[in-house]
Amino acid sequence: MAFTLVNLSSESIITRMLPRKLTSTVRQRLSQFPAVTLLGPRQVGKTTLAKSLGRETDSIYLDLENPEDLEKLTDAREYLLHHRGKLIILDEVQRLPNLFQILRGLIDEGIELGFTSGQFLLLGSASIELLKQSSESLAGRIAYLELTPLEVAEVECDSLNELWIRGGFPRSFLATDDQQSVIWRNNFIQTYLERDIPQLGPRIPAETLRRFWTMLAHLQGSPLNAANLAKSLSVDGKTVARYLDLMVDLLLVRRLQPYFANVSKRLVKSPKIYLRDSGLLHALLRLDDYDDVLGHPVTGESWEGFVIENLIRAAPERTEASYYRTAAGAEIDLLLDLGGKHGIWAIEIKRSLAPKISKGFHVSVADIKPSKAFIVYTGKERYPKGDDLEVISLAGLSGLLSTL
Repeated sequence: MAFTLVNLSSESIITRMLPRKLTSTVRQRLSQFPAVTLLGPRQVGKTTLAKSLGRETDSIYLDLENPEDLEKLTDAREYLLHHRGKLIILDEVQRLPNLFQILRGLIDEGIELGFTSGQFLLLGSASIELLKQSSESLAGRIAYLELTPLEVAEVECDSLNELWIRGGFPRSFLATDDQQSVIWRNNFIQTYLERDIPQLGPRIPAETLRRFWTMLAHLQGSPLNAANLAKSLSVDGKTVARYLDLMVDLLLVRRLQPYFANVSKRLVKSPKIYLRDSGLLHALLRLDDYDDVLGHPVTGESWEGFVIENLIRAAPERTEASYYRTAAGAEIDLLLDLGGKHGIWAIEIKRSLAPKISKGFHVSVADIKPSKAFIVYTGKERYPKGDDLEVISLAGLSGLLSTL
């Protein structure tokens, strides 16, 4: 399937597609905290969003991968003091870890002078790495937000399949045709392997990490079996754990934890592994278009991961996501613990216009007793299916969650 758009490389198009909800949240956090950190994988739109916000106020933008901007921070304290009162945007801030201690001093001094909020907007491509560097220095002074690839609520209804096949990275989704989208994704993967990951410190051969990433793609939606992965890579279990931690830290892989219920049944305890962007999943598996994906055994798991990622993004902050599976095979694809009056929502995912539910799902619902239960399918109509179960589209359920 092809999705054509004029002037696809234009930053203005990507700017218009930035999630309004997150943009509003960033503004709100900047009004509350001296520093806000916007996390997300490369090329997801962090810089575009930050510059868009910067145009709304007196600001200065520094890219810490640009030698000229790095040179300006040779005496970082003096330079940043010179621009006090402006919103200072620091891109790829994990590249200069020593900067966090300086920021702490400047923030505290600024608070004493009345600059209680909106001093710094920090952008980073690695979550845990950045959190480790900043949490000790900036505890209580900083808020964290994640910018994810495009989600179903941000595209036209008729573009759902394009979003699934190409993924949500703006330049992949907006490519002139499927071939150009694949070229972009393959280059994205290669750049991560050969440049970005080595810059973060781990000394892992690019080819080894590509093999590992591809193995995870083949295991999309499966419970983690570290021993099998270690055997396939000829490494030990600790090395596999280190590789997986890295991919999770880079916001490229999700570990969906199992739900532990107080039931008298043996439960699966391993997390399920999902590549977070369906377009990267398909690129690693060399599935270039809609027909390729539908003809591959990963189709169901790819759609499942795509739905799970979109629903988690749409859910309110502090929602806890998990899955439920007994040793006997009874399973719920996704549980969202929304907390408070909303309770737990149980979600089964089917790539079908006429979804059928297994006995195992009904057994699992009886175990968990969720406040709501849904079947997400590929149709558009919402209708009841008995036993307090509703059939609903991905867009429909995403919309419900986003209003909570």
